[in-house]
Amino acid sequence: MIPKIILGKGPQATRRTIGYLFGKGRANEHVDPHLVASWNDFAPDPGRSPHRDPKEVEAQLAAQLDQPVRMLGDKAPKYTVWHCPVRAAPEDPILTDAQWADIARRIVAAAGIAPAGDEEACRWVAVRHADDHIHIAATLVRQDGRRPQRDYDQRAVQREARQIEVDYGLRRLKPGDGTAAKRPTSKEHFKAKRLGQDATSREILRLRVRRAMAAASTEAEFFALLEATGVTVRLKLGPSGDALGCNFALPGDTNDKGEPVFYAGSTLAGDLSLPQIRRRLTTTSPEPATVRPGNPWHQATAATERIPHHLTRSSDEVAQGQLAALGAAFDLLPLTAPATVRAELARAAVAFERATRSRIAADDASACALRLSVQAIWKDPSRHGDGAGLAMLLDVALTAVAYAMHWHRTRQHAQQQAAAEQTLIHLQAAYVQIAGPVLTGLASRAPSPQTQRRYAHHLKQAVPEHAERILTDSAWDALATVLAEAEAAGHNPSAILDRALSQRTLNDAHSPARALTWRIRRLGERHAPGPRAQAANAQHTALNPTASHPQKPQARRR
Repeated sequence: MIPKIILGKGPQATRRTIGYLFGKGRANEHVDPHLVASWNDFAPDPGRSPHRDPKEVEAQLAAQLDQPVRMLGDKAPKYTVWHCPVRAAPEDPILTDAQWADIARRIVAAAGIAPAGDEEACRWVAVRHADDHIHIAATLVRQDGRRPQRDYDQRAVQREARQIEVDYGLRRLKPGDGTAAKRPTSKEHFKAKRLGQDATSREILRLRVRRAMAAASTEAEFFALLEATGVTVRLKLGPSGDALGCNFALPGDTNDKGEPVFYAGSTLAGDLSLPQIRRRLTTTSPEPATVRPGNPWHQATAATERIPHHLTRSSDEVAQGQLAALGAAFDLLPLTAPATVRAELARAAVAFERATRSRIAADDASACALRLSVQAIWKDPSRHGDGAGLAMLLDVALTAVAYAMHWHRTRQHAQQQAAAEQTLIHLQAAYVQIAGPVLTGLASRAPSPQTQRRYAHHLKQAVPEHAERILTDSAWDALATVLAEAEAAGHNPSAILDRALSQRTLNDAHSPARALTWRIRRLGERHAPGPRAQAANAQHTALNPTASHPQKPQARRR
């Protein structure tokens, strides 16, 4: 059950609200508007007065609601109307008018609009439009002339909605912490539909601003990237001329006067205000940290592989910074990925966006390596054109998101936990599409059975607890291939396998064989020995054939 509070102001606010509630709606969706409850239980009902002009009844109802406001005259508050739509989930049972009336009374009581038993409370009505929702409208002056005590009414209403879900057996939503991005309004949804857009302007802008922030190293680059994607930026200047905030608009999104519709960054999401954007850019600019020259896919994978360690061993601030950086990586990946998985990766990014924000302040500086390496990928995604780079990154990202889900669960971040769970579904779907062809290609170049037996022998000694699972995995041929390629490049296959095993436990790997395949491929390319080392290693192996699979040291036993 989703309640949402909207405030109205101006001398005609009540009349406008009542006119909308009993009108046809913006798309003729108001089929049978009628009262289900009111402050005194006998307010005039424009939807159930067949012998009177409905407009006349609407005016009468608005006048009665407005009476306490008019009594204050010039001392009336700026905002005079409290409007709260309450919607049930599509799978919920259809509630009766009496049940909706009870829900409305509980909502206005929780909000401080009309506490139970308070005869001098604000005047309010609940209007039902359809089977699945009602609208509650109240005026924000009590009948004794005082203002209602509605501090933190949004949180109070949400808490009551969670209890209503329990009491009525409705779909139970996750409790929030006030860090979620603002949802698009019904008006914005109708406008998007009218314009033929799949998403609202608010959602499109949020995605474009997040991508620009993830890709930019400086404030100037951030604004240039937005301009390149067609976003209009309007800065809010202070008396000194310094920019204090920024608003964003999409081309073609105009109001009835033909003017661009601007959205403040802070209303797109709490971390998209100009101060927050500047803080993020400051901690990810090249000055505080740089990524060493090398394959950015490998560097991003290594940084992502360290996220579970940070989530279990580091401070909450560092962990939050890691999650924010992972979210930025997801924002950019669809722009670098093959067309076949872009949509799935985009859905993963949108889902994980909710998991990147909590009330814990993020230590963004701790995640510079991941941010900078993903920026490098975005600037030159051509490396690893066969998809191996993306596959190995997604492989470790799946584990990182699983740890993020657990991290949020232990801190009772219900919405963030649910977002991480949803992200896993989309990431897994993208990973299967990307990794499948790469693994098949590697398996087609599998070394001889004799070579595979040699690798299997060392594997059984190195990780006996995982060996059987790895050797029977469909990815074993691909793993044998990358070991053979590493050996051909001058590596000792036993040593590189040991190094891959020492990087991180395989206990939480969905497929240990795949995890080792990506690790060894990364290590084989990143740490290839020079020509002299290769020659020495080849000579040593020729003189001592057993050197390619030495006994595992006692100290490394698990």
